[in-house]
Amino acid sequence: MADPLSEVIALLQPRAVFSKGISGAGRWGVRYSDFGQPSFCAVLEGRCRLAVDGQPALTLVAGDFVLLPATPGFTLSGFDPVTPARIDPKVTPSPKGEVRHGTRGGPPDVRLLGGYFVFDSPDAALMVSLLPALVHVRGVERLSMLVRLVGDETCEQRSGRDLVLTRLVELLLIEALRSTSSDDAPPGLLRGLADARLAPAIRQMHGHLARPWTVAQLAKSAALSRSAFFDRFTRTVGLPPMEYLLDWRMAVARGLLRRRELAIAEVAERVGYSSASTFSTAFSRHVGQSPGRYARASQAA
Repeated sequence: MADPLSEVIALLQPRAVFSKGISGAGRWGVRYSDFGQPSFCAVLEGRCRLAVDGQPALTLVAGDFVLLPATPGFTLSGFDPVTPARIDPKVTPSPKGEVRHGTRGGPPDVRLLGGYFVFDSPDAALMVSLLPALVHVRGVERLSMLVRLVGDETCEQRSGRDLVLTRLVELLLIEALRSTSSDDAPPGLLRGLADARLAPAIRQMHGHLARPWTVAQLAKSAALSRSAFFDRFTRTVGLPPMEYLLDWRMAVARGLLRRRELAIAEVAERVGYSSASTFSTAFSRHVGQSPGRYARASQAA
């Protein structure tokens, strides 16, 4: 059976870019403006406060891990009142070595290892919309270990570095997302996969993409009536089932077209269309250009 979470991560094509050590002591605070790219951090020792725009403020302690798939604005600080220093990550040069905030000398109150990466997929916005805006995981040692490995690999210029970083970031994403409590997750893929009734239907869609699915067939795999399945899927995943299926088919089709290994008729068959013309019409309506033009444009880029 297909693993939808692994498929989403693979389609996102994550690529590590940068990681750094961060520490703070005394009275300190930094305000990062909206970044848009995914970022992460692990608390190595001590504690601090994280306030992400649109989310309740968090107290982070040693062993905590945070992932922001689209990194809105946020403030990282100690616990004393302070006017935070403002940083725009889009224009501020990436620092070398550990970044120290607050009191310069002496031991820090908190030490973190953080970083950011990019999603190379043109479908990143669609995939990210299926994930929680903030992932906070406490006490999962494997995540801290993976973050340390990312940090070590980023600092070295060893052979195979880019491939190793890519695989580490993929592992980091999967481990973080599957460690998240589904009860706290907003509507999206994680909540859908955690729903015992909906998960079989989602796996069926991903595992047998070429089938001409109907809501009634998917409802049967979920052991629900058609109307109950439609309402539950829409409420839990955030999209009606056939809209989710169409988005996923188009995302997979774009990935196949970018690789240019299959004819358009073969791509159409892979993603559940009976003919190239039917697929081309649906693709053009969804993407805004024909499959052939999309493939050529991807190659030129």
